[in-house]
Amino acid sequence: MPSRSQYALMTSKDKSTVLFVCFCSAVAFFDFLIYLYIADIVSSAFFPPSSNTDTIRLRGLGLFAVGYLARPLGGIILGRYGDIKGRKPTLLISMSIIAGSLLAIAFLPTYAQWGILAPVLFILLRLIQGMAFGLYVPLAWVFVAEHVPRQYLSVSCSYVTASFFIGVLFSNAFFVWLTGSMTPTELTSYGWRLPFLIAAILSFLPLLVWRFLDESPFFLELTKSKPNSHINQPFTLLFKHCKHSMFIGMMLTLVISSITTVIILLLPDLIELRFALDKDLFGFSHSLGIVFMIFGCVFYGILSNYQNFGKILVVGSVLLIAQMFAFFYHMQAGGDYILIMYALLGFCAGIVGMVPAIFVQLFPTNVRLTGMGFCYNVTYALVGVSVPFGLGYATTFVSFSPALYIAFIGLIGIIMGFYFYNLPEYKRINQLI
Repeated sequence: MPSRSQYALMTSKDKSTVLFVCFCSAVAFFDFLIYLYIADIVSSAFFPPSSNTDTIRLRGLGLFAVGYLARPLGGIILGRYGDIKGRKPTLLISMSIIAGSLLAIAFLPTYAQWGILAPVLFILLRLIQGMAFGLYVPLAWVFVAEHVPRQYLSVSCSYVTASFFIGVLFSNAFFVWLTGSMTPTELTSYGWRLPFLIAAILSFLPLLVWRFLDESPFFLELTKSKPNSHINQPFTLLFKHCKHSMFIGMMLTLVISSITTVIILLLPDLIELRFALDKDLFGFSHSLGIVFMIFGCVFYGILSNYQNFGKILVVGSVLLIAQMFAFFYHMQAGGDYILIMYALLGFCAGIVGMVPAIFVQLFPTNVRLTGMGFCYNVTYALVGVSVPFGLGYATTFVSFSPALYIAFIGLIGIIMGFYFYNLPEYKRINQLI
């Protein structure tokens, strides 16, 4: 254990570290999501021309899903590297790979120029980017959690989670500007390259100050006290002695990934399948919901700092279920108060902000990144690939399908909350961090 007291106040160095990781997190989410906004255009640039709009869209969604499929491999490989070599060099590697792959995509020749080699290279770069991004999210939580005093763990992790959604909000604003500034012809010809170029530049910026960061005190203490033991049989430790933690980690990730995927990414398209609303108004409502989700993340992070985690998770999950059904009932009634309902839904979805604080405590320091990388990315890959297609298909038959799915996820959150309620001081898992 590091010698620094868990009751110490945050230093200016700690605050700078949190701000740095938050900035990197916002940029990383912007990097990963930009393809989603221009999937049809990019798909047309790198694949043979097709007059079937459904084929183009399915092809675009498939390429987006490729990024999810690569994440487990990156989470395991880079996670293990981070447990052996340290959090700081792993952060450098993951950000460098993300930036480099984006820069390569920005200047990649199209299908018309290079033929079949163009889509092959594009898919390869998407896989590489997905692998690097796969570790970045758990790495960001771990990096902050292992730097700040214990009393700031929950709120600091909630800041990082909130910064992910700031990246989503920036993505929304950027693509509203992009599509308003360029004609469809310009976007298809060269405009699609601009988001990748800007994302690459933003990703390289944090690397300029990377050398001023300190390595995690937990990792330094580990290598100092046990210079070799932390590299022996990591997967035996995980799958034999941490099976319980692995299961809990995957359930927590299921909650985070499902809420984020449905409410942040899919809900506008799912609503459009069954309800007729003013597109501009709904777009603004969606952005407002993200803003309130950012506030909700911080709110629940602060609240769980002072209250029992399990109790807050139970109450938050119940409120999310209730608001999700209220949202869809309101849509059925005409959607006159869509702004208020979306803001409330976003705030209730902010319960995801409190989850990382408990997630990072599930594994011992010597396999923390490997364990989190595996749990987070395997579960997220399953959700990211299956939920968009499955929920989209179900919504064509039952308009309340998104609400039913979130109710199921909320029920899992309630069960997990009752479990943690019986561990009020987290005595079993506090021994690991």
